[in-house]
Order: sequence, then C-alpha cells, then structure tokens
Amino acid sequence: MATILIVDDDAGLRDGLAETVTDLGHRAQTAASGREAIGMVCAETDAVLLDLRMPGIDGIETLRRIRADGDAPPVIVLTAYASPENTIEAMRLGAFDHLVKPIGREALRELIDRLPPRTHPQHDKPGTDDSGLIGTSEAMRRVQKTIGLAADAEATVLIRGETGTGKELVARALHVHSRRSASPFIAVNCAAIPQDLLESELFGHVKGSFTGATSDRSGAFRDAGAGTLFLDEIGDMPLAMQAKILRALQERIITPVGGKPVKVAARVIAATHRDLARQVTSGAFREDLYYRLNVIPIELPPLRERSEDILPLAHHFLALATTDRLRPQLSDAAIDKLVHASWPGNVRELRNTIERACVLTRGSLIDAGDIDITKNPIDADGDPATDLPTAVARLEERLIRRALAACGGNRTEAARQLNINRQLLYTKMQRYGLGDEVSGNLTRSVGKDDG
Repeated sequence: MATILIVDDDAGLRDGLAETVTDLGHRAQTAASGREAIGMVCAETDAVLLDLRMPGIDGIETLRRIRADGDAPPVIVLTAYASPENTIEAMRLGAFDHLVKPIGREALRELIDRLPPRTHPQHDKPGTDDSGLIGTSEAMRRVQKTIGLAADAEATVLIRGETGTGKELVARALHVHSRRSASPFIAVNCAAIPQDLLESELFGHVKGSFTGATSDRSGAFRDAGAGTLFLDEIGDMPLAMQAKILRALQERIITPVGGKPVKVAARVIAATHRDLARQVTSGAFREDLYYRLNVIPIELPPLRERSEDILPLAHHFLALATTDRLRPQLSDAAIDKLVHASWPGNVRELRNTIERACVLTRGSLIDAGDIDITKNPIDADGDPATDLPTAVARLEERLIRRALAACGGNRTEAARQLNINRQLLYTKMQRYGLGDEVSGNLTRSVGKDDG
C-alpha cells in the first residue's frame, strides 16, 4: 500500500482523487496549497500528485522545494493547462511525470504501479543512494530533466563525465524511472575485464567452447532480460568487441562463444570518461558504434563546476555516515573549505572526505581541520587518476609516448624497450589514439617508418 499526497486547491478534484486512490487500496493524504504540502511531505510519503496552477506557491515552486530534499518522493505534476513550457520545466525540476487532468481510474492505477519503490529511511538515513543526482545547479537540472524525458525511451543513452561524477547512478536512475524497473539492472565495467574474457562476460558461452568453460554461461545481455544493461567505460573496449556490440545493438541478436545466435531485449546504456569523438578521429573507436550509442547524450558536470551543489551533497553524506549516533554539524570554516576545494575526484571524493571526517571526529562539530582533502595522483596531463583501471591506462599511455619519443618514432625499437611485441604495441597505440598523433609526427623526424 502506497501513501499518496494529493495537492490541489480545488476541493472537488482533490477529494475525487483521494477517493479513487483509496478505492485502489492505497492511503490518500490531501493538501489545499503548496505551502501546506511542503510541510506534509515526510519519509512515509511514497508519491505526490501536484496541481500546477495554485494561488500563493504554485506547483512549479512547490516541486522545486520538494525536490531540493535528497530523499524526496516522486512528484507527478497534474495540470488542466499543459504547455511545452510547463512540461519541460516540470521535468527539468525532477518531476516523475507530467499529466493532463482529468486522470482516469485505470490511468491512475497504472501510474501508481510504475512508481519506483521507495525504501524509507531509518535513523534519518536516506534509503537510496541518489548522490549522483542531488543538486539544484543548472547543469544538474539539465541532467535530471533528460533522465525524466529519456527514462521510458527505447533509445540508447551515452553518459559522459569524469571519474567519480556518478555515471552509474544516472544509469540506475534511468532504469528505476523506466517501465523496465521490474526487470534486472546489470552493470559491466568494460575496463576492468580482460579483453579475452569480455566476450564471454557480455554474450556468454557454451560448455566446452574453450579451455575452462566447464558449464554454460548466459552472459550480461541475457542476464539483463528485458531490463537494462549498463556498459561502463565503453571507451576502453577493444575494436574487435566494438563490432560485435554494434551488431547486438542493431539486430538485437548476440552469439554466445561456441553457441548459436540468440535474441535479446535489454536496453543498453553506456558511459565513459573518455572523449569518444576524439577517439573516433584517431581510429581508436568505431564511428558507427559511436553514433549508435550517442542517440541520447547526457553530460555529467564535474563537481568543481557546480559548487552550489557541494553543501547539499555534504549534508546528504553526513546523513549516510552517521546513523547510530548524533549527527555532527559542519562549522562555517569547514563549509568554506568544502565549497572552495577543487574536488578532482568529484562526488566520490567528497563522499570519502565526509565519511572520513565523521569517523575521525567524536565531537558535535566538524571543523576545517577535520576536513582532510587527500591529494590525488596527477598524471602528466594534469588529470586525476581516481581508480585503478584509469590509472593503469594512463600510465601505459605515457610509457608508450615516452618510448616512441626516445626512439624517434621507431616502433620496432620502442616495442623492444617496452619489452612487448610490435603487434601489441600497434594495438595499444590504436587504443590510445597514438597512430597519427605520435607515430606519424615522430616518424617524419627520422625520415623513415619503422627502421
């Protein structure tokens, strides 16, 4: 049974909706104004049905204030005067849906049935980790709006953003708010799986198809069923696998290793921290796959570009980290330090910083001295390496660049210095987009190709 808060200044419409909600087996609460509704929203509120045109605080402002809470329930905007402007604005502010009144009984039943499950917080702890979506900055509102508009679409989504910005959380939000939410959400990190195992991980295999295949494996595409398959760090996928992913997206058919073609139904969402357009230019990423993935692009801004969201995020992480004792407060000096930090590790780094301060602070106040902002390792290009696969890839790229420069572009000699075979060097140069940028320019300086 869901608890639905109905907000409408028209008593007849308000009471009629409440009666229908009750007849459908749910609990109805009512509010005659936006101001009254804001005070009534609580942990037990599973959804809000919100009228758009109301005196005083109108529906848009009410929606804005409700959604400012990181643990806000889904808000469905109802209006008799739908327009492109109010529809877009409502979705931009995080509305779950935007519907035209009057709404029929069956339509209301279907709406309640597809509401995302809300785990109520205990001890003031938010029930879901939506930290990647918290924020009222203009950049995050665009992200929230796009999620709302794209959730029920069948098109592929490409999420791009620096490490730690919350790309997987955006993918999960797209899934949770979609019609596929009752089906599985399967995430695969393409950079963390060895190349020779990636095909089996995604497409599965049959018993005996290769050494070590002691039983059948369904693979991520089939595990996702009619749900969502999230391909994280797809920019690190080898070219040979890119061709197979393209076929799977176009034909909705996969071929398990050693098996026969199988139809699949999962929606694919991809993410990367790399500039895929640049990789396409260098030949490290297939152009046709790039355009097939980039149907609905979502760009996640780095935390340093949305400083107004730092404090709401910090309070959210305080609530997550202090469930069994009194929650400490942030001093003005601590707030100033948080807001003015550069956060190269983005939201993930902020969360780690707040958790560390909560563990190491026993008093009721977290001061600036308790905010220990760790120094991230910086690579030669000045980008932070915040996870192992990224750090290894960047180190590998720098070593290859250095070897090629030392050898004047002679790939054979560079491969010898790196203690790898020349074909492997070619493959890695292609992956990092070094074919034209490095080998072409440097080779001209010695007047020959590979010596």
